[in-house]
Amino acid sequence: MAKTVAILQSNYIPWKGYFDLIRSVDEFILYDEVQYTRRDWRNRNKIKTADGTQWLTVPVEVKGKYFQKINETLISESGWEKNHWTRICSAYSKAPYFKEYKSCFEKLYAECSSNILSEINELFILEICKILSIKTKVTKSISYPTETIDPSERLLKICLQARANTYISGPAAKDYLDVDIFRNNGVEVQWMEYSGYPEYPQFHPPFDHYVSVLDLIFNVGPNAQACMERQKNAA
Repeated sequence: MAKTVAILQSNYIPWKGYFDLIRSVDEFILYDEVQYTRRDWRNRNKIKTADGTQWLTVPVEVKGKYFQKINETLISESGWEKNHWTRICSAYSKAPYFKEYKSCFEKLYAECSSNILSEINELFILEICKILSIKTKVTKSISYPTETIDPSERLLKICLQARANTYISGPAAKDYLDVDIFRNNGVEVQWMEYSGYPEYPQFHPPFDHYVSVLDLIFNVGPNAQACMERQKNAA
């Protein structure tokens, strides 16, 4: 039986492409047993405001913790969730579907009691999947233990344990992924394509694809899935 998986680090309120990848596979595996990377998407994302694109950043402990894993990364300050929700309200309160989803996200931010970044990211990812009607099974890499250090071998062993015969990877992995060892073990590697997304009526122009999926949800509401349909034949 054919099974596709994707394995990716958790991000904070990710962009639409992240959720497009989730819905493209049978199982999406959160890969937070790897090193936390600074100035990345793990603890921050962008929203559109009347003053331009702005970052929302979850404060985390990084001083002296050069090799900590994502699931070991702790939040360093309290009150960040109230600040983020206030800024989201300010940016999107007049967006067409903000009122429809306000209570859901207000509740989410009120429930941010964990001091572990990975758990906060997972909380939002799972709830946003529900909002977008994405039914993909979401698991964690800890469910597929491996002692292998080599990145490609580690991902392959997770795929094999998950009984996958197709691994869909983000295009950035082309720089390091050893496709041959996947092929030699009966796993086909496919590359996720993030181009071709249609623009939608974004509340604060100019249009920007690379912002949090919250922007998509608040602006188009139940039509969000249609805006994640890539125009594959656009070229």
